[in-house]
Amino acid sequence: MAKNLLIVESPAKAKTIEGYLGKDFTVKSSYGHIRDLVKSEDAIDIANNFKQKYEVPADKKQVVSELKKLAKEAEMVWLASDEDREGEAISWHLFETLDLKDVSTKRIVFHEITKPAILKAIDTPRKIDYNLVNAQQARRVLDRLVGFELSPVLWKKVKPSLSAGRVQSVAVRLIVDREREINKFKSEASFKIVAIFGKGKETFKAELPERFPKQEDAEKFLQDCISADFDVKSLDTRPTKRSPAAPFTTSTLQQEASRKLGYSVARTMQVAQRLYESGYITYMRTDSVNLSELALNSAASEIVSAYGEKYHQQRRYKTKNASAQEAHEAIRPTYFNNHSIDGESAEKRLYELIWKRAIASQMSEAQFEKTTAKIGISTRSEDLAANGEVMKFDGFLKVYLESKDDEDEPQQDGENAILPPLTKGQRLALQEMSATERFSRPAARYTEASLVKKLEELGIGRPSTYAPTISTIQNRGYVVKEEREGKQRNFRVLTLKEGSIVKEEKTENTGAERGKLFPTDIGAVVNDFLVQYFKDIVDFNFTASVEKQFDEIAQGMKEWTAMLHDFYNPFHKEVENTIEKADKATGERELGIHPESGKKVSVRIGRFGPFVQVGESATEENEEKPLYASLRSGQSIETISLEEALELFKLPKVVGEYEGKVMKVAIGRFGPYISHNSAFVSLPKEIDPHDVTEEQAIELINLKRKKDAEKLIKSFDEDPDVKVLNGRWGPYIEFGKLNVKIPKDKDPLTLTYEECKALADATPKDAKKGRFGKAAAATKPAATKAPAKKKAAAKKK
Repeated sequence: MAKNLLIVESPAKAKTIEGYLGKDFTVKSSYGHIRDLVKSEDAIDIANNFKQKYEVPADKKQVVSELKKLAKEAEMVWLASDEDREGEAISWHLFETLDLKDVSTKRIVFHEITKPAILKAIDTPRKIDYNLVNAQQARRVLDRLVGFELSPVLWKKVKPSLSAGRVQSVAVRLIVDREREINKFKSEASFKIVAIFGKGKETFKAELPERFPKQEDAEKFLQDCISADFDVKSLDTRPTKRSPAAPFTTSTLQQEASRKLGYSVARTMQVAQRLYESGYITYMRTDSVNLSELALNSAASEIVSAYGEKYHQQRRYKTKNASAQEAHEAIRPTYFNNHSIDGESAEKRLYELIWKRAIASQMSEAQFEKTTAKIGISTRSEDLAANGEVMKFDGFLKVYLESKDDEDEPQQDGENAILPPLTKGQRLALQEMSATERFSRPAARYTEASLVKKLEELGIGRPSTYAPTISTIQNRGYVVKEEREGKQRNFRVLTLKEGSIVKEEKTENTGAERGKLFPTDIGAVVNDFLVQYFKDIVDFNFTASVEKQFDEIAQGMKEWTAMLHDFYNPFHKEVENTIEKADKATGERELGIHPESGKKVSVRIGRFGPFVQVGESATEENEEKPLYASLRSGQSIETISLEEALELFKLPKVVGEYEGKVMKVAIGRFGPYISHNSAFVSLPKEIDPHDVTEEQAIELINLKRKKDAEKLIKSFDEDPDVKVLNGRWGPYIEFGKLNVKIPKDKDPLTLTYEECKALADATPKDAKKGRFGKAAAATKPAATKAPAKKKAAAKKK
């Protein structure tokens, strides 16, 4: 048996490290966390200074058992989990769960999986850093308390099965606030003047810096330019330079991988994790932009070798974030001479991005010569401006150019890649001039990457929390990431050419969105409820201050349980007051009066989602039931109009005939469907029931018939309700309301009616439709309760 047991978090990392160490080391994986807080209400003993109760989940018991056995046999146990707070907590959990001893346990950290880094870590071991452990414990406990106490409030006051969280609720608020900002935005039109001067290849563009709010003013400007002379009023040529961006942090990697590769935040982290565990890159959860001396020297050597001495310029970047304590280096390749790697396409592309960014950060500035020409107009007081830029030395641009978010300003029409030779006083020939109507734009909706950027700017969350936060708010239905089609919009163009002005009206597509984050109606209602009753939880400054306190705990500057008491006591009082006093939140909005019935039309959130209601709810005096209709995809209770709401009540509707029978589209208990000849065909999610065509309906009916024919193995004249069918998990018998399992020794094709009846009789009579005769209703998990320590806290009042 090896003298040393080294435990890491992942099997991939274990495999990589095992190759670097000799036969004296056994390297094993804990497969991430080996224990967690119990799911029951006694997980955290608030009255006993937030003492936690942990358990080893069923799927980790075998791992723990094996590690315990190996730890007892080893002379020394090396805890080598990741170098951040969560990694430190994993080492502590291993220490506690495996019953390790201080004298025979060492903690090592490294930010890259290379042989020198691993051997250096073994030469410089340390003990578990309990300040980091306490910071992670404080985060875990606080987030559990918030989730356990807030979620039941939402169940009672908004809708069952909802949940809330400290960081996720702030992220949802950002998206809701942005959506409302966009909805309130009133676009303003103005006319932009662009002129084209010169002839042939010597043409260039110039733009009027100001815009005209009215068409008459723009037309007057063009009119004045018909007889005008144009000359170069001034020329300004000056050198400019551009510097490369810093190496990647977690946040900037997620943003750039989204822009350049189209990766989601979660996918970026999954791929980066694989690259790290394979030894290709340094640790991928970091908010540091620093590079080690070894990295700086390696980058310099590679740049000089590949591009020449003039392309190298050493830079030492400093992290602006004062709390960047969790890691000591930016994300970079472990070996700069590896320009590319073997592996899956996603891994190759992300590695190449990381390599280019890190190399470019140590390369020379790109040098340009920028020329600005002011062009005078003899009949007007304004000047046109033309800009041109010539690259004199590419520098870092030889390797890498950082992308921009779509909310950044687009290039101006008056900017030219290069201007032709011009001299002051030179007379210019106008080729054409246009005045184009343009509209102001609202702030852009968040993408996953730009949301990460905003959270980082606000000091909310840390490198390890960005990806799970963004996944959580989507998984819980508060936010959706989707594409939305734009709308057609007319705009006016006036063009001056050859002494006359031509007016045109053109059409453009506006408002199309791709991969943007939209709040759902339930997300907006939950956000408003939290803003009203739990202001601190969704307050940006408060949430950022909590993060700072975690950092202070990690640095040994603050006692973690004191911090939790300061947070929990006022928070718990808010929970009690809200349960007692708050009204139920539905986001209800009155839209107007139905033009035919004169009844009130309103919209709100219900148990099964957002819906429109015509009429009042039934009472003893008024027994007439109201009408209900679900909202369509893309509609919101905040923006739907009365006209759009009334459209929803046009179902059921006839969409045509097929085989002499009417096809009707309707919405039932289980969603939208087509009815035809006493048969029902469910509509796929991507098809809006209001937009179904006759052709689509026929296609869906035929597809359903084909599937039904393939599903039926055998039927019986004795009873048409008894069938042998092909199911998702293989053949089975449908015997009235029972689904009956077919024994392995029986051939479905040769089953007789009597055999089917015998098998059905042997099936429990209380078993309804479900897989192989099992009860269809799955056993519900026990409801999660808020910690029972509320009573203890109350006694302290």
